[in-house]
Amino acid sequence: MQEKDQHRTDARNAGNRLVAGHVSEDPFAAAFKATRMPMIVTDPNQSDNTIIFCNEAFRKMTGYSDDEIIGRNCRFLQGPDTDRETVSKIREAIVAGQDVAIDILNYRKDGSTFWNAVFISPVRDEAGKIIYFFASQLDFTNVKSREADLAAARHKAEAEVAKHTANLRSALDARTLLVHEVDHRVKNNLLTMASIVKMQARVTRDDGRRKTLMSVLNRIEALSTVQRKLFTLDDVSKFDVSEFTRELVTDLVDTTGRKDIRLSLDLSPLLVPAVKATPLSLIVNELVGDAVRRGLSDGGGDIHVVVRRLNGHFLIRIEDTSEPVEPDIENAELGRMLLEASALQLGAEIERKREGQKAIVEVVLLVGDHQENAN
Repeated sequence: MQEKDQHRTDARNAGNRLVAGHVSEDPFAAAFKATRMPMIVTDPNQSDNTIIFCNEAFRKMTGYSDDEIIGRNCRFLQGPDTDRETVSKIREAIVAGQDVAIDILNYRKDGSTFWNAVFISPVRDEAGKIIYFFASQLDFTNVKSREADLAAARHKAEAEVAKHTANLRSALDARTLLVHEVDHRVKNNLLTMASIVKMQARVTRDDGRRKTLMSVLNRIEALSTVQRKLFTLDDVSKFDVSEFTRELVTDLVDTTGRKDIRLSLDLSPLLVPAVKATPLSLIVNELVGDAVRRGLSDGGGDIHVVVRRLNGHFLIRIEDTSEPVEPDIENAELGRMLLEASALQLGAEIERKREGQKAIVEVVLLVGDHQENAN
């Protein structure tokens, strides 16, 4: 009994040292405590890799108090119907010091079960030694009961995210690594949302509702692309408009499967402050998506995209030449509202014009030299 109490005391002391390293205004500390996503930190240097810190969301999800959690290994959430093979996979990943994303049946304090989507990542110091394991959870019991194939789709999304985020810089200290792990969860959540919307569209029989869901999915995937781009840069304060545009436009056109929609790009390297990434991504997504839809007539069409710096301004220009297509009224109205809101947020000007069958849209935004680096 005394040894057990000592283990819990050691775990709590380790958690206190972790918290002491983060001032109250630290974005990691604020995000970790306030987020509605259950999160914990374990210490592999403690006996049995015990939990040294958890947030309020984790306590609410499991029903246990802080005193009942700190100093224990996460296996206390397992029960009679927890899959042993799943437990083994988690254990093997931890022993190997690898990321793991897996679904497991867990038990609350009152004995009730819930499906838990668990994401675990090791946190290393500058020497490469694992000093913590960071874990987040997601109770997706309701979704699990309605969508039997949700887990497979989410695993596919996780694999895609892992491919693009595999190389975190090893020289970062523990606090920076933990902050990056929170950012990693944002991308995971966007991809999980996209998977859920995609599955709902798949089972929806009403064409109107399906089109609406696919419209929402398109915007979520655009934002997910932004997050992926932001956090694969060495300098996460900057956002490369050209690289994002190249990837988004190519994906949009390739998704149609049409060979008669001809795409040409004139993209100059252009970095802008990362705070402008979300509204800029929505603008590019709406304008190119609109051009693609106009190119879906029987004769196809040409789409030309320009991103260029112009004397303290930068220009996004979308040209398309195609037969006019009757627009979807609701989707067109949503696109207009998103464009106007994003332009207002950026202080950008949007100009539209037609030259015969050619539709031209130009977006001009002022970016000071101290904010932008044209490489």
